[in-house]
Amino acid sequence: MAENTSGRGQRELKVKVKTARGRKLSSTRWLERQLNDPYVHRARADGYRGRAAYKLIELDDRFRFLRPGVRVVDLGCAPGGWLQVAVARVNADGAKAGKPVGRVLGVDLQEVAALAGAEAHVLDFMADGADDAVRDWLNGRADVVLSDMAAASSGHRNTDHLRIVALCEAAADFAFDVLEEGGTFVAKVLQGGAEATLQARLKKAFDRVINVKPPASRSDSAEKYVVATGFRGRADTAD
Repeated sequence: MAENTSGRGQRELKVKVKTARGRKLSSTRWLERQLNDPYVHRARADGYRGRAAYKLIELDDRFRFLRPGVRVVDLGCAPGGWLQVAVARVNADGAKAGKPVGRVLGVDLQEVAALAGAEAHVLDFMADGADDAVRDWLNGRADVVLSDMAAASSGHRNTDHLRIVALCEAAADFAFDVLEEGGTFVAKVLQGGAEATLQARLKKAFDRVINVKPPASRSDSAEKYVVATGFRGRADTAD
């Protein structure tokens, strides 16, 4: 068959979705965005449980905090895309012969489908004793704490910003309780200014704090990720 050099047919057509009866316009826009999102298609092809997996891949490609032998805790881990990335990169499944074998532990309010190399527990990380439970499961402290959590949207940007900052602050408090010295904390926040207190606390507790928006994060989203490395220890986390 002759090779097509005209360029016709080589560009994917954009899918347009009509608003069905009973479907909100916002739902139609979300569906249209999903159908046209290249990361959604890549996730299906690569076997990831969601497009968010590429955000962690891009963050780790830059900062290299997921290394073979590392112990990882993923807060709000459902549906498990970040667990999949962490398992492969820290060698939690032992697939990389001759490399140290890490540990990957996820917690969420809902059950998560089983994943080879990862442990998923139903747990509210803000409950009393949650940090003790995680340290018991790990038989020690974590090297990395991840959080891709987002509070349920209210439709009001300022309210949503405050909610996700509060959630990130709670995740940071949890990280202070379970991280090993030298450890890393990675969490999603929203741009908006209310996170100044969080940033100040992280800069006091970690050697380096960087805010970044990975390419897989949608351009129309206000989300960014804070990557804090070089945890100094619990004594440096007091307000």
